[in-house]
This record gives sequence, structure tokens and C-alpha cells, in this order.
Amino acid sequence: MKEIIDYIITWLCYGDAEAAKRVAYTDDERALETHDVIIVPCGHMGRDIVAPDLKRAVVEMPAKNKSIIRTDIVYTTFFFISRAEELINSQRDEHGRFAARYSILSQKSRLQIPRLDEYGRLLLKQLGLPVPEAGFGHIYLTHDIDAISQYRHLRGALGGFRRGETKAVLAAWRDIHNDPLYTFPWLLEQDSKVAGAEAIYFVKRTHGRGFDYPQYCLHGRDFKRLKHMLRHNNVYLGVHGSYYGTIPKIEYSRMFRAHYLRSSIDHMQRLADAGYTDDFTMGFADSAGFRLQTSRAVRWINPKTYQLTSLTLHPLIIMDNTLSQANYMNLTEDEAYFLCERLIDKVRLHHGDLCLLWHNNNIQPSTYHRSLYEKVISCI
Repeated sequence: MKEIIDYIITWLCYGDAEAAKRVAYTDDERALETHDVIIVPCGHMGRDIVAPDLKRAVVEMPAKNKSIIRTDIVYTTFFFISRAEELINSQRDEHGRFAARYSILSQKSRLQIPRLDEYGRLLLKQLGLPVPEAGFGHIYLTHDIDAISQYRHLRGALGGFRRGETKAVLAAWRDIHNDPLYTFPWLLEQDSKVAGAEAIYFVKRTHGRGFDYPQYCLHGRDFKRLKHMLRHNNVYLGVHGSYYGTIPKIEYSRMFRAHYLRSSIDHMQRLADAGYTDDFTMGFADSAGFRLQTSRAVRWINPKTYQLTSLTLHPLIIMDNTLSQANYMNLTEDEAYFLCERLIDKVRLHHGDLCLLWHNNNIQPSTYHRSLYEKVISCI
């Protein structure tokens, strides 16, 4: 347990190990003789875990330049980054996911506030240290390749012919750039506008059945050409796992994102055991915001075993489908942009990592996601 507590305090101090040594996690106020700040543990989920009044929770001693924080920000941090909430709440949606609507974060826009980042700033201020300047630690522009093309496989072509889309099918077969789902050149162009951004394309590795349909051929000509183009543009490739929880063996990447954002505590442990080091699944499908209550990458703690794992969780802040789907947020384009702008500003304020997910197959005339992505890119 000491390893976990030490890690959390250091993480709250934005990785400053020397600052963390000045903090004690105890209810014994005599610790102020050797430490500058003590955080009083409560050992349970208090009523103020989501929206505590931190001004009232801090007791300052100006003469001694010491502080007592009476809100258990260590336990609260553990609660959110470990996903312990999913152990005590068994509700799941139709895809077996723990949805935002089941979370204690679902009320009063709590999901749109990175509470743990606010705790970190509070702790640094009590230690007399400057808070990180506004800006981004990292920018991850990510794209899940759920399908390369609409018409360049048998089932897709036959469907197009049945719907009377013969010209579109033949045009796609002549040149993949004519296929409506082959939007990669446009995405690469947009992503290149953001200086310092890291583009990651998650490649689906499934059997192609059920919710995994379609699985494109990873050894086929179309994917090989796409892979070459992505590599040429200095894009990283990650693994997009199966809807059904199968974890592929590591080949070209240790970065992972689950299909449909289907994740669970047992699944994350299996990822860590398999050798994956970075997971980009941590967002709610049905609501944009801060599922982990932070915008910063954090090592996952298994709430069942209390083990600090080697798996780093990268918070997913915004996904395209989340904004527009009728069964999710069902926002208009203007509403979606306003929310994106607000969330991006929160990440920037706390010097966090901005992680976006736009699917190549969602940039269609029937959706607003092409124009919205252009606007979002311009405001980063």
C-alpha cells in the first residue's frame, strides 16, 4: 500500500518526487514537525468525493508555513484512477460497458471537470511551488481504423449494387481514394496542422465477426499501402482490440484501444499481463469529459489486488460518436463545438494531455464531423 500512496502523492505533485517527500498521509498532526503538508485519510468514500469544498478543507498555519488538508485527496485519486467505482456498481449498458450515466460523475456536469488535476494544483500551492503553466503536455490525435473502405470487399460491393450505388462501387474499385471511407489523406492533412501533435492510428486485429465486422486483410494490398502512407507521415500505429475482449499478441505496438471502448478491470489486468504499456480506452462512450477525473496520463492501480501495474492509462477526452449519436449526447454541431472548446481549455489550463478520437469512417456528408474536426483542430 505504501508504494501506491507514494505514487499517488508524487503524481499529484506532477511527478515532483522531492515535493512529494514533504507530504505526509496521516491523521497524526505531529507529522508536521517533519513535513510541510499532511493529508488526513478517511479510509472511505466520503460524501464530498466528487465536489469537495477544498477551501474549507485546507487548514493553513501561516506562522509555521504548514498546511493540513482534511479532504482525503489520496483516496479520491485512487478511487478514480483505479476504476474502483466499477467494482461497487454492477450496472452495464447493452455492450457490457460501465457508462457515464451510471457513474457518480453523471450529475451537474461533474464529468467535465478534471477534479484530480485541481487537487494537484492545490497541493503544489500548499507546498509553495508554482503550478504548471497553461499548455499541453501531449496532444494525441487518434483514429480507430474500423474499416478501410466501404466497397472494396465483397459484402460491401454487393450491398452497394443492391442499393443502386453502381457508379460509386465501380469508382472505388478503380481507385481506393474514391471510396467514401478512405478519408486518411484528409485526416493526415488536418493532423499536420497541429504542431507537436502525435497521430496514432489504431489498427483492428479481430476475426471480423459480429460487432468486429468488417476485418480488413492486414496482408492485403490496400492495408499495406495505407500502412506505408501512415509510416511515411510519421504516424504511430496502435492495436485496436476485439469487441469480444481478445487481446492480440504484441507485434508492432504496445499501445492499445478496445473496440467500442469496451474495457473492464479484468481486461486491463490482462493487457498489463500481456505486455501492453499504454491504453487509450479511458473515456465514456456516452459522454465526453474526464472519466479518470484527470487529463494526465497515470499508471493503473488494480483495485482488486492493490497492485501498481505497468499499464499507463491515457484519458480519452472527446470521441466523435459521443457527441452526435442520438443515444449518447445527441448534440448539434454548434453544441458539440462549444463543449469541445470548453474541455480543451480545461486540459490546457492543467497542462494535461489532450486525446481526441475521430473515426475515418465517420467523416461523411451525412454527419458534421468533418467540419467539426476542422474547427477543433483550429482551436488547439
